[in-house]
Amino acid sequence: MTKALLVASTGGHLAQLVRIAPQYNIGEDSVWVTFRTPQSESLLAGKRVIYVPYVASRDLNGTLRAASQIRKLLRQESFDIALSTGAALAVSALPIAKLHGVDTHYIESVSRVTGPSLSGRIIAGMRCAQMHTQHIGWASGRWRLHESVLSSFEGVRDQAGSDKPSLFVTLGTIQKYRFDSLVDSLLATGIPDERTVWQLGQTRRGDLPGAVYEQVGARDFDRFIRKSDVVVSHAGVGTLLNLLEMGVWPVLGIRRHRRGEHVDDHQEQIAALANSAGVAYSVEAPELTAGDLREAALWRVTTS
Repeated sequence: MTKALLVASTGGHLAQLVRIAPQYNIGEDSVWVTFRTPQSESLLAGKRVIYVPYVASRDLNGTLRAASQIRKLLRQESFDIALSTGAALAVSALPIAKLHGVDTHYIESVSRVTGPSLSGRIIAGMRCAQMHTQHIGWASGRWRLHESVLSSFEGVRDQAGSDKPSLFVTLGTIQKYRFDSLVDSLLATGIPDERTVWQLGQTRRGDLPGAVYEQVGARDFDRFIRKSDVVVSHAGVGTLLNLLEMGVWPVLGIRRHRRGEHVDDHQEQIAALANSAGVAYSVEAPELTAGDLREAALWRVTTS
């Protein structure tokens, strides 16, 4: 078995690393480094975990603070391999791991369809890791092709529909960024009602029917999904993977930088990828319609 240092920010980065890590035959003595959230506590239950303070996108000081904790760990323990799927924590960990003689690998997020993220470009420029992409379209030079985390899913249209499906709405937990455009579009459809469950993250609202939460734990998250006819989500890869693994064909609203909903427009790439793979329906948030929700109620996802 391989003793691995597994480093990823929470959300899509951590969800992908959890799915990828078994391919490297990691042992129980491996150590995970991430942020403490309901997602990480659920996904990493029973594993060795070091929680570091949250590092926001492009937060240099936070990146350096996390690097200090990782440096301390590497002085205390030896590792065979270091794996990271980003984002800022990859920049904190991989250069230090390389200096300690660890075999280092950076696997770019599946959401980066046309090229690497800022973190990927920084790691590649520092030449401190073997670089991997999940897309054959830009696998060349230093970037080796890695199997996509979406490759095993398939959409199937065979379920009974509903004129007014019950909804579970999950907007992710990314800090600082609201997603009011998707909430407003949902309300305009007339479909949300007392059955609707909302996990809003930073998008705190007081005008919504149904049950409203900022965050829910993994057990409640799964329960709300199973009770709903349709799941509406932001186009974040972590949430998408979780939904696909549960057999859900979600409606994905795309966060946009110009509306102050994310640091950039990379969710457009994962939305287009999910559409082309036939495992979700992606839509610009202000353009969501009641018909989109009714159509989604007809679909499910299978795993090969």
